[in-house]
Amino acid sequence: DTAPDAAVRAERLLPEGVAVVADHRALLECGIDAVILTTPDDTHEELAGFFLEAGVPVYLEKPLAITIESADRILATARRTGTRLYVGHNMRHMEVVRLLKSIIDSGRIGELKAIWCRHFVGNGGDYYFRDWHAERRHVTGLLLQKAAHDIDVMSWLAASEPARVVGMGGLMVYGDAERREPGTSAGTVMQDWFTLDHWPADEVDDLNPVIDVEDHSMFMMTMRNGVMTSYQQCHFTPDYWRSYTVIGTRGRAENLGDSAGDVVKVWTERTEHYAERATEEYVIAEEGTGHDSADQLAIDEFLRFVHDGGVTDASPVSARDAVAAGVLATRSLRSGSVPYDVPELDADLAAYFHRGQRGPDSPTVSS
Repeated sequence: DTAPDAAVRAERLLPEGVAVVADHRALLECGIDAVILTTPDDTHEELAGFFLEAGVPVYLEKPLAITIESADRILATARRTGTRLYVGHNMRHMEVVRLLKSIIDSGRIGELKAIWCRHFVGNGGDYYFRDWHAERRHVTGLLLQKAAHDIDVMSWLAASEPARVVGMGGLMVYGDAERREPGTSAGTVMQDWFTLDHWPADEVDDLNPVIDVEDHSMFMMTMRNGVMTSYQQCHFTPDYWRSYTVIGTRGRAENLGDSAGDVVKVWTERTEHYAERATEEYVIAEEGTGHDSADQLAIDEFLRFVHDGGVTDASPVSARDAVAAGVLATRSLRSGSVPYDVPELDADLAAYFHRGQRGPDSPTVSS
């Protein structure tokens, strides 16, 4: 963290004896076993490349990168060096996502044909328009920054990869909000910004001096196996959650809320109108903190991966495909909704990661 007060804040929060350094290169002198990179998105290639070259296993926060070319280079570096790379797509560990995955895989809704995702980002004006997230040069767009999670999830649910995407969107609310003067800092950090008092959205102020990303965006995407998906993202809603609807040839499932205690409903019988009482209902299990314990589960998986290797639930190939689809959806919405084909990752490179980042002569492992 290069923020002026970062070292002071870190020393206050971390246990005594934890080293605080001013430059990432100095971490190598600390004898680290692995590194977790949660830096701004446009720094991912440089920093991940540095540690991969040094032989230090990397947990890289999503999105993998902000361009397709950068994402491909990161994966190529991991393969060339043989250093283990894990991408933090923690939503694969969320109970609501795993519940939907189990319903699909059980066949209860028949053959999957469609996935719809609505993403209500109630704290957009608190988080994503007060700092570097608001600038294209750092993120490409919030459609990539936020939807990378959901593209990965939809790929996992569909058991396929993005093939074609078309998007639309715009800067509808925060473009008119009061901003800080150029060259000035917010003086606080993201954790300090969130408050339910930052409402309504059209009255927030003290936003980033530069805002050139969209606050409302959507795309439609076809998967390589024919499943059709849609995604909507809005940064000026009063609530913050994701709604997934999965539709098959024999029924559909939908989550009403995405946290512990909320419910996933499954309808497999015909009704004339909306049936509040579904055929089956599943309460999302009570879990720990951080995306309902998904953050901790992702860290646990990373640590096991560093120690043992093998295939992980979080997939670097899917992470790369999420970048590719997100970048092209953003390009589409900025070019009159022109559709784009999503390029596939090099087959040999993909095979390396599908083997659990083992060489071609190593035995294939399963998750």
